[in-house]
Amino acid sequence: MVSKVSAQFDEALLTPSYLADPYPYYAALRQHDPVSWSERLRAWVLTRYEDVHEALRDPRLISGRRVASYVADLSAEDLRNFQPLYDQIGKWIGNLDPPDHTRLRGLVNKAFTPRMVEQQEPRIDRLVHELLDTVVDEGRMDFVSDFAYPLPAIVIAEMLGVPPADRDRFMRWSEDLTRYSGTGQAQINVARDAARSAQELSAFFGDLAKQRRAAPREDLISNLVQAEDEGDRLSEQELLSMCGFLIVAGHETTMALLANGMLALLRSRGQMDRWRKDSALTKSAVEELLRYDSPIQHQTRTAVGDFELRGRTIRDGQRVMPFLGAANRDAEQFEQPDGLDLARQSNRHLAFGYGIHFCLGAPLARLEAQIAFPAILDRLPDMRLSETAPPYRQHTSNRNPHRLPVSWR
Repeated sequence: MVSKVSAQFDEALLTPSYLADPYPYYAALRQHDPVSWSERLRAWVLTRYEDVHEALRDPRLISGRRVASYVADLSAEDLRNFQPLYDQIGKWIGNLDPPDHTRLRGLVNKAFTPRMVEQQEPRIDRLVHELLDTVVDEGRMDFVSDFAYPLPAIVIAEMLGVPPADRDRFMRWSEDLTRYSGTGQAQINVARDAARSAQELSAFFGDLAKQRRAAPREDLISNLVQAEDEGDRLSEQELLSMCGFLIVAGHETTMALLANGMLALLRSRGQMDRWRKDSALTKSAVEELLRYDSPIQHQTRTAVGDFELRGRTIRDGQRVMPFLGAANRDAEQFEQPDGLDLARQSNRHLAFGYGIHFCLGAPLARLEAQIAFPAILDRLPDMRLSETAPPYRQHTSNRNPHRLPVSWR
């Protein structure tokens, strides 16, 4: 079942060379074994655009069984201890299938509206310049910790209604839950950290929801409490899980987009200068940065029933991982896919997924990037990398450098 190229992929997975640049490994799989079995991930890995695109909308591949599969061989005691984690993540809309997904997506769409996202533009613009103001005279910063991390964290925390004093806890919960939910096979200690954070997060938002029921405010959690569709509302557990999901959806993807995008620009000075001189490129540039180095490298599904794909038999209950990052570098879909072209047209990338699970936070991530990058290019035109090979986070799905030292005159 395991091919030579798949074995090489497994051997490289999460090594420094793989984390720095996984795309050559994807290319080898696309060419030689596009539907490959990974022993490390205990899943079928899909790497061609056509297959990934179809998998993301295939009703034979569901999301609802995947939560417990992140940790293998759990004892009965662990299963009991991790119940708060499953209660939290199990109700994330990304982990649900119709009709539950359809119902919850409809309710959250009434709370997390396009108008609410658009109204954040002035605040995002102020935050971008406030963050730059704190570092501009220093001549250097860690772009991740000083900018890419705090910007989306503050934005989604304020939108939810989280008090400033609680933001540090808010971000720890986000990190712990992401370390669990985004890895191919989480370690037991990772799951335990996530379970503790899930319990703390649920208690925190339970108290906040109680306050908003008594005295609603102009924030997202008040909207979620009040969201109703034909007499239907979010249950208490659904509300708490939605808050947890929005923490991750509203923070992690945008943080990675900013970090990956800045690194790509600093390594492509010609493209960076091109954008600086032509602000009309902003929308296409952000889409190209999403395609070029996608914040989320893969999603996870579970097969319902046996079926064939490119001569391989996918068995009922097996995991299938459509690799978005691999699909976004497929030469069958994109001309010169390994090149960065900020003016690229017809850019049907899959960075935000596809189908019913298309990223809920995509409009907010796009808006933050469309505001942040032009401001950085304008205020710090001679920014340079201070570290040529910044280290990446240990993650099979969520991709970004965990630090990015830069400097300027």
